[in-house]
Formats: sequence, C-alpha cells, structure tokens
Amino acid sequence: MTSRRGAVVDLPLVSDALVAELFAPLRLRNAGEHVADRLMTAIALGEFVPGQRLPTERELAATLAVSRTTIREAISRLAATGYVAVRRGRHGGTFVLADTGPESDEAIRRTLVPGWAQLERLLDLRTLLEPLIARTAAERRTVEDCGHIRAALDQYRDASDREASSRADGAFHASVAQATGNPYLVDLSDRIRQAVSLGFRAEPYTPAIRQRAIIEHTQIAEAVIGGDADAAADIGRRHFALTEDRLRELYQRAQASA
Repeated sequence: MTSRRGAVVDLPLVSDALVAELFAPLRLRNAGEHVADRLMTAIALGEFVPGQRLPTERELAATLAVSRTTIREAISRLAATGYVAVRRGRHGGTFVLADTGPESDEAIRRTLVPGWAQLERLLDLRTLLEPLIARTAAERRTVEDCGHIRAALDQYRDASDREASSRADGAFHASVAQATGNPYLVDLSDRIRQAVSLGFRAEPYTPAIRQRAIIEHTQIAEAVIGGDADAAADIGRRHFALTEDRLRELYQRAQASA
C-alpha cells in the first residue's frame, strides 16, 4: 500500500483464525442463560448462601417476571455446574451448594458490567433516600410505629437462618419507612431494594455482615424511637453501604477477570 507521501507501507496479514472469530455468527443468549447469570451473581453477592433453599420456581418466576420454563432452564444450568442441587420430596427444593465456581466471574461480568452506570445511579439514590427515611421516621414516629419497629428488630435478632434473616431484614426496614407516614417513601425504598439486589429483595449475607446489621438495626431503632433524627440519618447512611461495598467488590472482580 502507498501512503499519502508515496512511501510503501506494509500491512500485517490478518490470520484466518482472527477472520473466523470476527465474522462468526452472533449467538444471542436466551432468557434462561440471563437468569442463570443473575442467580450466580446473587449467590456470589451473598443474597443466597450455601445450604439455603432457593425460592420456588413459582416465586422466582413472579419475582423476575419470566416463565417457569425459563426458571427451570436456569436452575438446570446451575445444577450442571455444581452451584445448586435439586432435591425431590416433601422437604425438597433447590439448595445452594457453593457461592463461587469456574463460571462465576464471567457470569458476574455479564450481569453487572452492562448496566453498571444505571446501578451507580440507583446506589446514589439509595444513599440519598435512606438517611432521609430514617430522619423523617425519627421526626414523625407514633407509639404504634415504635411498637412495629421493636417487633421487627426482635424478629431479626431471633432469625434462625438466612431465609428468616432476609425476611426479617425486609420487615425491619419496611417498619422504619412506614414510620415516615408517607407511602411513596415506603414504595420507593422497596423498589430500590429490589433493583440493587438484582430483583430478589435480599441484602448480602455473611455471619460478619449479620452481626454488623444487628448492631446497626439496633442503633437505627433506638435513634428513630428516641426521636434523634440526626443520629438516625447518619446510621442509615452507613448501614446501606454494606450492599454497595459488596456490589463494588464484585464489579471490580469482574472487571479484573475480563
């Protein structure tokens, strides 16, 4: 090839293998693969932990707005790679076996990286919203609200396993949001919780996270019930960083693996 100045420039040859790779037929991933990736990411995040039974097919299909056939395909993929085991019978279900595996980094990358900018904005919104909810709850709580908050705190402290802990965590934060007296704040808090948890409405879980959450739930409850708006807002801001920190850790791991 001749350049603009007349000099001859040699272009490197492109290998047949590279041509085949560049012009190979595009493979569109189906819904079952997407759901499998999302479940792997949720497991790595700690939303579901080894030994825990996953929600039923019906519940997962409703949560993710997909068909039960799609859920079955996703579960089959996870079972084939050793993440879950499907047990039959009265006490059966799909149980988590491992939190990571040979395909987890790639599944996390496919789940988090394409929508990370949007997730960043959601995390920012949550950082702004949850302290506002805690502050407003401390300013507006009623005697009845305080009773609900105490009961939800006791329920979280007494939770015997990951499933019970997840339900109790949601109930606690809902009781604080309801103390604002504003149903729009309650709804928005729940929607953000669902979005940042990949649709599952569950926060990351490890024994260490649970112990920290028990302390911070207690502090939030005491601040709200005691009417200390500044303390409630400050603790609320720190508490919800638990999920954000874990998501960022997974995102960085996925980027590094790529």
